[in-house]
Amino acid sequence: MSRLSAVLDATRASGQKAMGLFVTNGFPTPQDTPGILRELDRGGADFIELGMPFSDPLAEGLPIQRSSARALAAGTTMKDAFETVVSFRASSPTPVLLMGYINPILQYGVSRFCRDAQQSGIDGLIIPDLPPQEAAPLTEACRKAGLDLVFLVAPNSSDERVEFIDSLSTGFVYAVSVTGLTGSGLDRRMASIEEYLRRTRRLVRNNPLLVGFGIKTRQDAQRLCRHTDGFIVGSSLVREIEHLWDETTLPSAQRLERIRQFAYSLKPDT
Repeated sequence: MSRLSAVLDATRASGQKAMGLFVTNGFPTPQDTPGILRELDRGGADFIELGMPFSDPLAEGLPIQRSSARALAAGTTMKDAFETVVSFRASSPTPVLLMGYINPILQYGVSRFCRDAQQSGIDGLIIPDLPPQEAAPLTEACRKAGLDLVFLVAPNSSDERVEFIDSLSTGFVYAVSVTGLTGSGLDRRMASIEEYLRRTRRLVRNNPLLVGFGIKTRQDAQRLCRHTDGFIVGSSLVREIEHLWDETTLPSAQRLERIRQFAYSLKPDT
């Protein structure tokens, strides 16, 4: 059993909902990312998604687009994600998944990438633009390296596609809450989102089901988690980091404490 699966199983057995938190590597600066990861961990993250900045992040809304552009402008590379996780592993066993796009992985070399990721202490990958029908090379490389590979479903996914993605995924299945970009609003579509999640819950039998995109508050998470095993927050966290680093004059220690508090504020009581 992978470290990620063990954490998700333990969370479910305890009656809790798993919380995954996303931040872009190299954001707001390469020097700040490791400290932010530690505070997310202290704030109750059950796993962390570390974004690999990319020049054309197709699935991302403006906050994560800005974070990628900022990290790239600071010189952040794919290898830097490995080094960030090595540093994090010195103090925490919390699972870390890399989230990014397939082109840089192909350029790096699929087998080499998965080997280096595993050796760095990374637990899995989420690649939103990888079509499941074309995933065999990465699936095999992840299997050999002992990495989980998470695939995504969306409200417009057919029953057959959801079942197919469940058969390919390891770790969990990522249910995109809305057909749109990260950070999209939920309020006007909540009833239809809940129906989609109920349907997906019935179809996903091999993996835990987690929901992401648009979750901004504990109340959002609590409502959607009635139909899933957990949730993922990215854009709201990135916006909070932007605010703290760009719009306040707080000392670094207080900024990091605010990140920990923000993470803690998202997690439902049950």
